[in-house]
Amino acid sequence: MDEPCDLKVHVNGHHTLLLHQSVVCGFSGRLRAMAAREKRTKTSRGGGGGGAETLMSVELAGFPGGGEGFELVARFCYNNGRLPPLRPADLPLLHGAAAFLEMTEEVRAGNLLAQTEAFVDDGLCDWTWADLLAAVKSRFIADGLLEKLLSALFSRIAASGAETPNCSSSSSSSPDTAGGRPSFSARTPESAKPSCLVGGREWWFDDLASLSPRAVEKAMRVIGCYGADNKNLTLTRFLLHYLRRAATLRKADDKGCLAGLADTAAHGVALAGGGAAFSCRGLFWALRVASAAGMSRECRRKLESLVGQMLDQATLDDLLVSGGEDGGGVYDVSLVMRLVRVFVSSAEEDAGSSPSSSSQRMRKVGRLVDKYLAEISPDHGLGVSRFLAVAESLPDSARDCYDGVYRALDIYLESHSALTLEERGTLCRCLNYEKLTLEACKDLSMNRHIPPRIAVQALSSQRLPKLPNPLSPSRTSRRVVVDEEKEALRVNLRRMQGRVVELETTCKEMRGKIKVPRTTTNKSFGGRGLPWMC
Repeated sequence: MDEPCDLKVHVNGHHTLLLHQSVVCGFSGRLRAMAAREKRTKTSRGGGGGGAETLMSVELAGFPGGGEGFELVARFCYNNGRLPPLRPADLPLLHGAAAFLEMTEEVRAGNLLAQTEAFVDDGLCDWTWADLLAAVKSRFIADGLLEKLLSALFSRIAASGAETPNCSSSSSSSPDTAGGRPSFSARTPESAKPSCLVGGREWWFDDLASLSPRAVEKAMRVIGCYGADNKNLTLTRFLLHYLRRAATLRKADDKGCLAGLADTAAHGVALAGGGAAFSCRGLFWALRVASAAGMSRECRRKLESLVGQMLDQATLDDLLVSGGEDGGGVYDVSLVMRLVRVFVSSAEEDAGSSPSSSSQRMRKVGRLVDKYLAEISPDHGLGVSRFLAVAESLPDSARDCYDGVYRALDIYLESHSALTLEERGTLCRCLNYEKLTLEACKDLSMNRHIPPRIAVQALSSQRLPKLPNPLSPSRTSRRVVVDEEKEALRVNLRRMQGRVVELETTCKEMRGKIKVPRTTTNKSFGGRGLPWMC
């Protein structure tokens, strides 16, 4: 074209192109309107020669694909409205650019927007699995086109479900290689709901895990499995697989889609019946994944209810969840206490129909909580009230023996040496002295961290084993051993009681001897009076 360019287009502030108004404005309604507005502005200001030499300048901000995308559009315009050679991966960019520039049928018949949509409708069945993935991953894809491509993508999964077993996730093992080409529709999501979405066909998980959160959310909506409508176990497993990378995905989640996907996964787990489809460890994993992705409190309660009812099948590793919401320690103690409350409530309901089974499950959780308590005791962020809350979260019947609680208490006292005498006494509230073994009770009485009055109380409450029949000669030796232990315990108890009396007497004598004037202060203690000795 010999005519000089009369239109200067600035694209996103980085690229400038010189074009002919008669060419590009004949296809773009937006550019036509912008050029006309610019011409009116110049005329009202009395500037510009008004002839063909006048150069109009327009700016396009937020244009899809920047200079590369506009170059594709310009090539279409200068090619008299014929599409340039396209790869499927380029189609979303060209489609988005056509929509941005208003290249519709109202402006010109056979315009770019209609041709890109026809390219999809007529040629989509010839696209490979890799072509579909590349197009869906485009940053510039519009919602309408995304819906068509996702429908086609899941139709491929549906059609190849019976022929493609659990193979590795790659484009080379895609549904394009499985027998004949499947029949599907790009216009309706109904074709994306076949039976292949039920079961363990997971060959496509890794491929679709590379999609953006927006694309995955749209996919769930297209196939009618978003939010509370998710009743599909395979899609639930895919979402959990996808959400494992929540920290990475959050950077690309400009629409805030992750929380909705987490809720969708939680609804799927709940509708699957929890233990019917997931092990206890699997439920813990689902809870962690969905929580990291930001699921709602309502969905969290649903998952915690499922996990809590299966707490007797959990292991110590399952309970060691780091990073609590309150930020008060290394571990999420609040979560464990909520799970224990759910379990206790469930076990108490089952006690009426199956008391023996309920009691057995309760004792199993009691042993688990004692192990957990010992594991978290060294944490300096674990306060006295939190320790007691965990220790007392189970009823007394959950423990036949309190030695595990005492061991955890001993670790806690060793790790928190700055505790006051009152706090140490309060901590001992979680112990049932009558359910301590003789060995544990002896250790408690000699433990320097245990207040003396507590040691005396524990020794006083100790239940000695019943003596065997004295008339039985075969048990004479056992009786002698028990008598010796009983006598040693009595001596230790008398010694502890004497020590307490001696300390009280000494304390009273010192109080009588030390006289501190109320109106003066002791300089050697920085202005503070002498502390009480007891």
